[in-house]
Amino acid sequence: MTDGLQQKIPPQVPEQISGLVDLAFNLWWSWHPSARMLFKMLNRAAWKLSGHNPVRMLHEIDKETYEKALADPAFLRHYESVITRFRTEVEDGQHWFAENVTGAQANPIAFFSAEFGLHRSLPFYAGGLGFLAGDFIKQASDLAFPMVGVGFMYPEGYLRQRITAAGLQQDEDEPLDRANAAISRVMDGNGIPLLVKVPFVEPPIYIGIWKVQAGKVPVYLLDTDIDQNDPWNRKISSHLYIGDVEQRLRQEIVLGLGGSEALDALGITHSVLHLNEGHPAFAILEKIRDKVAAGADFEKALEETANTTVFTTHTPVAAGTDVFPFELMEKYFTSCWPELGCSRERFFSLGINPEAPRAGFNMTVFALRCSSYRNAVSSRHGQVARKLWHGLWPDRAENDVPIDHVTNGVHVPTWIEPKMERLFTKHLGYDWLSRHDSQGIWELVDDIPDVELWNTHYWLKMKLILRILERGRQRWIDTQPDPRIILSSGVLLDPNTLTIGFARRFTAYKRAGLLFLDPDRLKRILNDKWRPVQIIFAGKAHPNDNEGKRILQQIFTAAEDPSFAGRIAFVEDYDEQLAQYLVHGVDVWLNTPRPPIEASGTSGMKAAINGVPSLSVADGWWMEGFNGKNGWIFGGPEDADINNPGANDAMDARDAEALYKILEEQVVPLFYGVGDNGIPHGWVSVMKQAISGTAARFSAMRMVKQYAKKFYQPALKAATAQMTERAPV
Repeated sequence: MTDGLQQKIPPQVPEQISGLVDLAFNLWWSWHPSARMLFKMLNRAAWKLSGHNPVRMLHEIDKETYEKALADPAFLRHYESVITRFRTEVEDGQHWFAENVTGAQANPIAFFSAEFGLHRSLPFYAGGLGFLAGDFIKQASDLAFPMVGVGFMYPEGYLRQRITAAGLQQDEDEPLDRANAAISRVMDGNGIPLLVKVPFVEPPIYIGIWKVQAGKVPVYLLDTDIDQNDPWNRKISSHLYIGDVEQRLRQEIVLGLGGSEALDALGITHSVLHLNEGHPAFAILEKIRDKVAAGADFEKALEETANTTVFTTHTPVAAGTDVFPFELMEKYFTSCWPELGCSRERFFSLGINPEAPRAGFNMTVFALRCSSYRNAVSSRHGQVARKLWHGLWPDRAENDVPIDHVTNGVHVPTWIEPKMERLFTKHLGYDWLSRHDSQGIWELVDDIPDVELWNTHYWLKMKLILRILERGRQRWIDTQPDPRIILSSGVLLDPNTLTIGFARRFTAYKRAGLLFLDPDRLKRILNDKWRPVQIIFAGKAHPNDNEGKRILQQIFTAAEDPSFAGRIAFVEDYDEQLAQYLVHGVDVWLNTPRPPIEASGTSGMKAAINGVPSLSVADGWWMEGFNGKNGWIFGGPEDADINNPGANDAMDARDAEALYKILEEQVVPLFYGVGDNGIPHGWVSVMKQAISGTAARFSAMRMVKQYAKKFYQPALKAATAQMTERAPV
């Protein structure tokens, strides 16, 4: 086993406050406001300039700053308080998992994901899948799950977004500054960077390993950008979701097979494998190969592997799955199936979709066939998934297809705004955060005085708008762009105007342009003299999604159109930091995907726990979340028909009409129904319902406990039984 780390420790940090280094290299600080305040107290300007990256900050501040801190009793008291809590929680803390899950003392659970959204300073995510994985890891740490994460260290990230004056998205790389990030290179026993060879692949591919510590949970990130690889192999881990199909296959081979090999090299034997989507599913093969090497035949090894594997699908359409041509699979796996003890035909049969047998090797089909625990990410998505993959179990009724669901949740400590957290502490009790998955505590939200909740929300709205103004100013300073870009970026926003937020990936099915189907009607809504409305758009289109880029351009063009009076803003380069400001500060969260293609969605959950109600179609999590009082729902029960664009156009027209009507007749009048004291009490009532109806049911705490009880519990029992069966007498 190797656990040596090459950590970039700032040499100027005084010994008396050296705990700052340990804290900076553990993302625990990212979901504890008191820890972030410690860095702010050290030097607020440096904290801001670092992009809220404490590793960078500790490198950049001067000796005098540290000396000033040592002479400040208030800083030292806060330092001792934070460091004591940090070490206590990370080294000990809660023991929920050990106290509630049988078999908890077995080897850890390995959580594999192609992306992890842990913090903006580590841009190893593209969107919702990554944020879900990051929230999962953080909540697993809070509840002391025996877990290890495995993903990629993408040195060039996903993409930085720049918008031209014509509304075109320009994709820019921003290479990760590894020396100033909370990651550490894993070393071998001789102090040399650990190298692992990916199984089966020739010429060989080598991976380096980096470690991110998120509270109690280590996340190991694979890196092919090392000297031992040729240029093509070095590029495997450069970006998320490579477009070239062969390079994409190689990426998934590295993640699944290489990730498993990396855990072996680290001396980490896992009892349960959890696959977050199909990208890392080749990890299954390594578990099978280990069992075959220990004496099992292929079918027995496959059965045992399935009994200890959890697969979470996030994809509601077949077109969203990765399918690789058989000839490419043969190229890379010819030497694999002999080591698995199976034939070529048996190997390929695991990934063939009976609905499209000639399409290629389907990674979702492969994962479904090789896992005993399968789940969708909302109740509605469960119905869709059982229908979509019914062909794998043709002898069963559709409702009996063995795909369960665990509805997604969000990590409340990460996404709750500190000012809102303090308001809850005042009225819900000092310990509300430790038991926030209990519905009972949220009934107390009704007791929060309307004026306090409204004033807190208004402060957060001002904070959002000031942040957007600051981003516009900085863009002007940095690049002196066409003034239309700055005018469209939100510099004309008014904090007293009803503000709708729309932020997500720009792609056709999410229908960012739905509001613009009747532009004249939209203008009347936005430009009402006494009850105006403004909309903030943000999001990126995938580099290869030309339709998504066209929709983005449509939104930008509207934002610069004077007839919309500056009431449409497009804020470029959407990231985790901007997401925080938006879900905290808008008045309404708008969600318009074409059903049933929204598997779950989590942005609306993040907004709701901060008192921001959703205005959403009947799809994903909102089918479970909407209770008639906590927001608004529109659209009918019918599903989109991906093979019939005409039918979808008709659906879009109906949904747009319903959306306009709800805005005109319900949302706008309620927001502007202000009482004598200046408070919109009816609106605040909806805000309270948004909080109390969402916070417990759609928290990551509820989510990971469900995974533990539904899947990890039986999988750990199976792993223990397998170990007992193989143990020498």
